Amino acid sequence: MSCATEQPGGVVLTIRAKPKASRSRVLAVRNEALEVAIAAAPVDGKANVELIRTLADYFGVPRSAVELVSGNSGRTKRVRLRGLGLPEVARRLAELPA
Repeated sequence: MSCATEQPGGVVLTIRAKPKASRSRVLAVRNEALEVAIAAAPVDGKANVELIRTLADYFGVPRSAVELVSGNSGRTKRVRLRGLGLPEVARRLAELPA
């Protein structure tokens, strides 16, 4: 699973954000990144807030367990999920279409 690595404090995911989508959802793992559609424009941090909400809902963790590590203003981001191990994250990602 090249989009996820286990590090102290949780699992770090490489995300490819797709803002201004019709609805927010986790799409697929492609090109070593987790693609996530975001139903918010990248204005005033609204897309990042929606990304955190979407990932928290998908992985079943509180929003406070999702931390934007890098990529605040770009489409490629790194996000840390606290409270989950790599096997749990890999299991959820395996459910996505290839």
